[in-house]
Amino acid sequence: MGIKPSYIKSMGVALLEQHGASFNSNFDDNKRVVSEITTIESKGIRNRVAGFVTRKVNTHSRRR
Repeated sequence: MGIKPSYIKSMGVALLEQHGASFNSNFDDNKRVVSEITTIESKGIRNRVAGFVTRKVNTHSRRR
């Protein structure tokens, strides 16, 4: 997809460090979790953060 902005990456990494057990490999579930634990009002930003988190979870599970 391309290079994501640094604020998307930093927010996603921080969420994974603090709430890593809440996320799974399903984008829709992660989107709901991101909207519950953050105050992101923009739907586009929320979806990009959820997509980044989903991708990180999926790549982490494949490397195991």
